[in-house]
Amino acid sequence: MNSPLLQLLVLAGIAVFLILRLKSVLGTRDGFEGPPRSQQQADDAPQRRDSFEVIDGGPDYDIIDNVPEGSDAAAALAEMKRVEPSFSVTEFVQGARGAYEMILMAFENGQLEDVAPFLSEEVYEAFAQVIDARQEQGLTVEAEFIGLRETRVTDATFDSSENRAAITVRFVGELTSVVRDSNGEIVEGDARTPKRQKDSWTFEREMGADDPNWRLVATGE
Repeated sequence: MNSPLLQLLVLAGIAVFLILRLKSVLGTRDGFEGPPRSQQQADDAPQRRDSFEVIDGGPDYDIIDNVPEGSDAAAALAEMKRVEPSFSVTEFVQGARGAYEMILMAFENGQLEDVAPFLSEEVYEAFAQVIDARQEQGLTVEAEFIGLRETRVTDATFDSSENRAAITVRFVGELTSVVRDSNGEIVEGDARTPKRQKDSWTFEREMGADDPNWRLVATGE
């Protein structure tokens, strides 16, 4: 095989890898929809969870695996799926995990522009004010995301008049973080000791709309 052809094949392979890696975080470049389940997850899951379809009026395990059966949240999620049949709660949760890491690290590193499409105006402004305050004090943050210990849907609502869906997810993550002053001295945190980060985030979207973006509209602990 000649050298130019070999180089072309290597570059093509790298491009495919980068595209798959991006989709694993965002689903698509346009929106946070969540990636499809991997083949390994499908192989490991019980047979009844291999499909999200409800057969003969039976329970929708895509819903009740994430929220209690018969709850208001379950009813809201069912309405979301009625309006947009392709919607999957399980895939949403997987996408939320990637979005959490991406948004959290953008906030820690003061780079909100990269995640602006995924934030409501109010949340963006709140994050930006904290970042501006740090900069005014000459503080910088060095953070590294370690992983998530918990990702759980805690609430869901659906406004049928506007097809407006809202899903609240509780995250428990781990990261290392240090704050340095203008002289480079550590004033807070320890780069060698992970800290646990607990957040309750609400994502919102109009179901059935062309815009696939779920946006972060509220934060809490």
